[in-house]
Amino acid sequence: MPSPNYLTDYLTVLAYAAGLIATLVLAAWLTPARWWRRPNLRAAGILVAGTWGLGALLLSLLPAAAPVMAATALAPHAGVSYTVFDDLNLRADKGIGAPRIAVAPAGTVVTTTGLRDGDWWQVSARIDGKEVRGWSSSLWLRRAEEARR
Repeated sequence: MPSPNYLTDYLTVLAYAAGLIATLVLAAWLTPARWWRRPNLRAAGILVAGTWGLGALLLSLLPAAAPVMAATALAPHAGVSYTVFDDLNLRADKGIGAPRIAVAPAGTVVTTTGLRDGDWWQVSARIDGKEVRGWSSSLWLRRAEEARR
């Protein structure tokens, strides 16, 4: 099964391709034929602006599948690995006011426990040879397979 990111990318490409086709059809129908006899900036501008505008419109009209896919991809399930992309504070509780119990250096792989409160996820990591469990903002994590890209 493809990952939600690939599906979202596919839908985006599809929306802009449909925007380009619609732009070409509308331009052929609504503009004078002499505008299109040879390449010029006006024609290029119409194609770029039309493709961008209609593609963005089509993308916004898609069912709310993209946010649902993103939310599903972000929901922490116990045992899912994430790579820390910058030094990460592991805290005793949720929130930036909670005491810091450890710092996971960039590149550390952390594993979710499945507990979550908004953007705060409980994770475990091996830091300096010890298994540490703490709370982290999910904004500082990337799925392990994303970090390799």
